Amino acid sequence: MSWVLAFVGFASLIILHEVGHFVAAKAVGMRVERFALFFPPLLLRKQIGETEYAIGALPLGGYVKITGMNPEEDLADDVKARAYFAQPAWKRIVVIAAGPAVNIVLAMVMLWGFYAFIGPTELTNRVERVTPDTPAAGVLKSGDRVLAVDGKRGDFEVIARAIASHKCAGEPVAGCRAADPAELLVERGGEQRTISVRPVYDARAERTLLGFRPGERRVVDGPAEAVGSTFDRTRFFAVETLKLPARVLDAEDRKEISGVVGSYEVTRQVIIFDFPLVLQVLALISLSLGLINLLPVLPFDGGHIALAGLEKLMGRRRSLLVMERTVVIGIVLGAGLFLLGLTNDINRLMGEGFGPPP
Repeated sequence: MSWVLAFVGFASLIILHEVGHFVAAKAVGMRVERFALFFPPLLLRKQIGETEYAIGALPLGGYVKITGMNPEEDLADDVKARAYFAQPAWKRIVVIAAGPAVNIVLAMVMLWGFYAFIGPTELTNRVERVTPDTPAAGVLKSGDRVLAVDGKRGDFEVIARAIASHKCAGEPVAGCRAADPAELLVERGGEQRTISVRPVYDARAERTLLGFRPGERRVVDGPAEAVGSTFDRTRFFAVETLKLPARVLDAEDRKEISGVVGSYEVTRQVIIFDFPLVLQVLALISLSLGLINLLPVLPFDGGHIALAGLEKLMGRRRSLLVMERTVVIGIVLGAGLFLLGLTNDINRLMGEGFGPPP
């Protein structure tokens, strides 16, 4: 079921992207030959008026086929006036920019809804669960509230840092106990008590821990404050997405790039473990889809926008040869990113996996 929901989420983002192109093309009077979800071979097709609606077999995207996208295409006289390259540059820019614009606006709407009505989770000082065979076992109980450690009060981050400040004697090894105990002020059943316990070093976390899982709560901004959070997160996600070319050049960062399979899997696991968070995940994917499509090389949307803009500035159309060379660059770039992401996804699936959300 989670795979189905993840697929529906991805398909919806693709459909809405193409709907942006489709509606804009119709609005400015262009002739749309086909509106397709996914790439050929086509599995289903239905002709309605002058437009064919289709579903392809390869779930790698979608497309809107507008008459006259090739400037040297031989067209019948009755459709030539409505062809893409027969339109002024501003109309072509509007049509091409509409797809990414839908994704970017949709991402912001989803983020606003998330922060206004759902909210991200934050860790609390309440003990959710005690891990057996750890220093916390037999000392802490589910429902306890850790008010302070060594007299330091604050949120869970403050508490965790205070616990981690207790080090093992000498070089830390897995399972070693801290040299000195941590003094915990704990509230249980309305009463406060002081508990002395020595944390243990966890090699995976690379710090000392007590061995309990903190509780969580959602922090909801409300409709007004969510506007600020939406712009903050949109700016953050946009900057991270625009760092993609630099990440490709860095050997370590390159390993973290995820592809279609990884995005599907992350979405699926979020659906299983923290369904409300799926809205934020889909917002990130939608924003990335919109921004990546604005890369100024063909066949990305940004390439078409750049060509139309250059034509407007220079007063003449680029030759088909220039367009074909740009398309080759774009295809190589797109295929390279796809294969890199797919390779990383396969390595994760064969290794440690993507792991559930923390």
